[in-house]
Amino acid sequence: MVPNCVLPLVALLLLCGSEIALGGNILLLPGEFSHWINMRAIVDELVARNHSVAVLTHSATPSVKHWQKENFRYIVFKIDMDEQAVQAMWQNFISTWLNETVTGFQAMSLTWKMMSDYGDYLETVCNGMLLNQELIASLKESNFDLVLYDPVMPCSDLLADTLGLPHIVSFRISFAYTVERLCGQLPAPPSYVPAGGAQGHLSDQMNFMERVENMLLYIGHTSVLTLQVMFTFGQYYTKITGKPTTLCDTLGKADIWLIRTYWDFEYPRPLLPNFKFVGGLHCKPAKPLPKEMEEFVQSSGDDGIVVFSLGSMVKNLTKDRANTIASALGQIPQKVLWRYSGDKPDTLSPNTKLYDWIPQNDLLGHPKTRAFITHGGTNGLYEAIYHGVPMVGIPLFADQPDNLLHMKTKGAAVTVDFNKMKTEDLKEALTEVINNPSYKESMMRLSRIHHDQPMKPLDQAVYWIEFVMRNKGAKHLRVEAHNLTWYQYHCLDVIAFLLSIVALVIFIFVKTCKWLFRKCCRRSSAKSKKE
Repeated sequence: MVPNCVLPLVALLLLCGSEIALGGNILLLPGEFSHWINMRAIVDELVARNHSVAVLTHSATPSVKHWQKENFRYIVFKIDMDEQAVQAMWQNFISTWLNETVTGFQAMSLTWKMMSDYGDYLETVCNGMLLNQELIASLKESNFDLVLYDPVMPCSDLLADTLGLPHIVSFRISFAYTVERLCGQLPAPPSYVPAGGAQGHLSDQMNFMERVENMLLYIGHTSVLTLQVMFTFGQYYTKITGKPTTLCDTLGKADIWLIRTYWDFEYPRPLLPNFKFVGGLHCKPAKPLPKEMEEFVQSSGDDGIVVFSLGSMVKNLTKDRANTIASALGQIPQKVLWRYSGDKPDTLSPNTKLYDWIPQNDLLGHPKTRAFITHGGTNGLYEAIYHGVPMVGIPLFADQPDNLLHMKTKGAAVTVDFNKMKTEDLKEALTEVINNPSYKESMMRLSRIHHDQPMKPLDQAVYWIEFVMRNKGAKHLRVEAHNLTWYQYHCLDVIAFLLSIVALVIFIFVKTCKWLFRKCCRRSSAKSKKE
């Protein structure tokens, strides 16, 4: 007979044991820089829930750095590049986008070289991962339950397919929803779903000419991706698999797509059952600031502070750009905390302090924060939404113009052009956002939408990861469109068949009418002759 006092302890041990037994074994392939920052939040939560996580990365990664955790390990494979070369590639990428003096053929030449260098990087990483038979064998022996990856990590989809495991994509919506449309079969009607990359000026409310432009952008993005897939990924994937294989063949097998946005940011649009919005999963309540930083913030008095960051990839600016920005910041009454590691601008004022790094989330959650100057990266954008801080956007490249257009059309941001920006432009934008209460009200409305969810974004992301592990995949959520050709998807064969029937009916009808007409004519002619 077991004493009653022991029963609760036994039950607790059994529950703990079942939790340990249910812990999954997950292989994770992250992207670089802000992509890794976002993915780390998922890693932390998975480990906290007793799952075992292995992060696979290459030896030259500039941002996916080691840190110690229980139930967590790194798997690093060797590639024929060093970290300095990869870092230089990314910096050249940034410099090309930010160089306002480059135009015409020079810009085309630099862009071509940038894409060529990036293509070499992709192939080097893919070779180091997929041609390493010892690595592949080790991964297969590890008995992973799931692969979670960011498509920015080269060939991560092909590795998941090679291992034959269920896989989940962690992704930010691409330009014109191209990857999602072509590989994920996500519907994107161009009549009201704007293409990204349209110089940041198309919303979901378009007039006729804007819809024409949007359609042309869809066609352009689709053509570029199709050609890129055909001549780069397609050839490489076919070589590795030994059969004709495209990027969409492997990426389209993903069980779940975790999209790093939400309806506080997105325009309303169709969605598939295996697409889950988890925007802002990395956001947290603000923690106290370091003592010295808190003192500087408190010295702002009733005017408050402005937080300024152009992201983890932009570490330096030209002297002219830095002086233009610093001069504008010196003309506002607020104190400014600027994440900047370049040379100190000549026009820097006492109200502005430079930092190599800032606790951005904690600063945005501080009650004295009045505005956020940002390049429009998704992570910073969602931290601003989470804490209800209006923005001044300085988009630089990639999806950033489109991101900030979303916030501008929702009344929560003002944008300025980085290359054309003058001191007065930035000052006026800051003054408008800080002094016009409508921007704060709009951002607070978005913040309420963000917080008013049945599950927190991070909990939802982990739920779907565990869902896929429990069910050995989620193929029942994938639409049948994956198994249709392009003409079947658009019912062109059905339309052609129906038009053929209509044409045949019309043909028979016309022929019958002609035959009847001729017969009637003959009869009337014969009758008239007799008479």
